[in-house]
Order: sequence, then C-alpha cells, then structure tokens
Amino acid sequence: MNRVYNFSAGPSMLPLPVLERAAKEMTNYNGSGMSVMEMSHRSPVYEEIIASAEKNLRSIMNIPDNYKVLFLQGGATTQFSAVPLNLMHKNRKADYIVSGQFSKKAAEEAARYGEVKVVGSSKDKNFSYVPFVDSFSSDADYVHICHNNTIFGTKFNYIPNTGDIPLVADMSSSILSEPVDVSKYAVIYAGAQKNMAPAGLTVVIIREDLIGNARPETPIMLDYKTQAENDSMYNTPPCYAIYVAGLVFEWLLELGGLEAMKKINVEKAAILYDYLDSTKLFKATAEKEHRSMMNVCFVTGDENIDKKFCSEAKKAGFENIKGHRSVGGMRASIYNAMPTEGVKALVEFMKNFEEVNKQA
Repeated sequence: MNRVYNFSAGPSMLPLPVLERAAKEMTNYNGSGMSVMEMSHRSPVYEEIIASAEKNLRSIMNIPDNYKVLFLQGGATTQFSAVPLNLMHKNRKADYIVSGQFSKKAAEEAARYGEVKVVGSSKDKNFSYVPFVDSFSSDADYVHICHNNTIFGTKFNYIPNTGDIPLVADMSSSILSEPVDVSKYAVIYAGAQKNMAPAGLTVVIIREDLIGNARPETPIMLDYKTQAENDSMYNTPPCYAIYVAGLVFEWLLELGGLEAMKKINVEKAAILYDYLDSTKLFKATAEKEHRSMMNVCFVTGDENIDKKFCSEAKKAGFENIKGHRSVGGMRASIYNAMPTEGVKALVEFMKNFEEVNKQA
C-alpha cells in the first residue's frame, strides 16, 4: 500500500527521509549493534545523540546562549502546570490571552496556583480570531499565549509587547515552521508530536534567569532547575523521540533552515486558502488576518455534506481530514512534513467533490 496523505493534527506525519533513515538504523544504530530504543541513555553513543539534537536545534532556531534547552516528557499539557509552578512565585499572578481551547486549559490550570487574569479572549466568535492585547497587569509574574491554535486554525500575527514581564508561549503546533526571535520570549514550550518528533517528547526553551525559582510544592520532575542541572536526564528521557527529533533537525538543516521551511509553508497554505476563498462550497472558518499556516479549518455549512466529504476523502487516501468537534467540518493540518504535492492533491479532490455536489 502506498503512503497516504496524512492531515492529522497530531500525532502527525513525519518527513519521509527521516522515517526511512530511522528504519535503516532501527536494529543497528551507527554500528552499535543496538537500536536507539534499547540503548542506555547514559551511554556515550546516546549522549552524543542528545547533544547533537540540542546543538542542531540551537542552530536552526538561533537560540541565544543564555537559554536552556530541555527535552522533557508529559506533553505541553504538563507545562500548563510547570510554568506557574516555576514562574508564578513573586506575586502569584499571571495574565493569559485565551485564543483557543489549549490556552483556555492552560489558564484554568494556572488558576490552581495563583491569580489568573484573562486579558484577552476570542471566545465571543468561537475562537475564529486572535485578540490583540497591548495592556498587561504590572504585577503579573508572566504573560502566557498559545502561538498557534491547532483546533480553530488561528495564529498570533504579532508578538505581545509585555515589557519586562516574561512572555511564555506554547508553540506546539507552529514550532520550526518559520523563524522565531527566541529572545522575545522568556519560555517557549512545545509538544513534539505535531512538527518535530513522535509523541512523548516536549521541548522547553527557557531563559536561564528564570530557572531556580520554583515554588516549594513543585514536584521535582516539574522543577526546571532539576532538569537543567541534569541535562534533561534526571530520569530516563524519551530517548527514541529525541533521536527522531534529532533526525528532523538534520533534515531541516539540509533543507536550508527555517527561512526555507517558511517559504514552503507559505506556498502550501496559499494553495489551500486561495481555493477556499474562491469556492462556493467550502469556507475557511478563521478570520483572514489570523489564519494559521499549519492548521486549515473549513466547512461547507451542511453537516451531511461535511460527513460525506470526510468519508470520500478517506477513500481517496486523505487521512484525518475531519475537523475537531469544537469547529466541525474539516481540518487539514499541513505541517512541515506535508509535501506541497499533498496540498495540491487535496485541492484537486475538493474541486472534483464540489463539481459533483453542486447545490441546486
């Protein structure tokens, strides 16, 4: 069976060259006689794998020297707790911009540890846009945003100006899709299963001066100091996911880095959005100026036709095209690994479907 075009929001498709290399090295990595899955994380061969992964990520994202890179577990959802436990220590207050389900969940979790102020929300229009916020609480310990909204298909088109207040960003579904000025953020965290690696790995990029202030009740595994001092190896890390992430980083470097990746992603998104803006059957749900490059949400306005489209798309080799229940309709997640040909093929399928299903 040929590989399908997998539009899953996560876990998502990985670059084919990465999968092929991982398959080649599956039973014998670099002459070690072992799979990465079965080698000790304390061994010199694995220490080289994780060190190389960090080095290449730093290069790709141009991460400043005064930032630590942590390879952790628990998904971005665990960071909903770790962030307030480590950063909400001075005034026990934080500002959150709620632009979707994950930022909403993050705010609710942080409220267990201190006073959370929602300084902006797009709930009034079912999160079809990102609210613009330029005023923050002077006594907030940090400001939190979710950079890209996986479920509703929106993205921050600006960086909030928080002044001296640390800015924290969940970049799970946008990391590595385009260049990012890391110095504008105090903390960036991302679950790897959307654009970086298999599920199980979470990357945290944190400014060093914010490490070491965890509240007394912080579990040792959620204390950034514990992880930083032990090079992400306080316990056994998600070894294989880190290895695959390292292969993805090498693939990106060979491609030309994030500038090259952005060019490809802009082209892919334009192909799909241009069609959505021209068609009578389908409609994009996100407001134009806030559209995500990674997650494209669209509907027909008729649930039965939506259901028929998803069914026929699957038969045609387009997997995981159904939208999240919060939005309905369809969602095409076109992360880095989705080739341009996959987006073009989807648009051709949509054109044919529209022709057959024209409204009377």
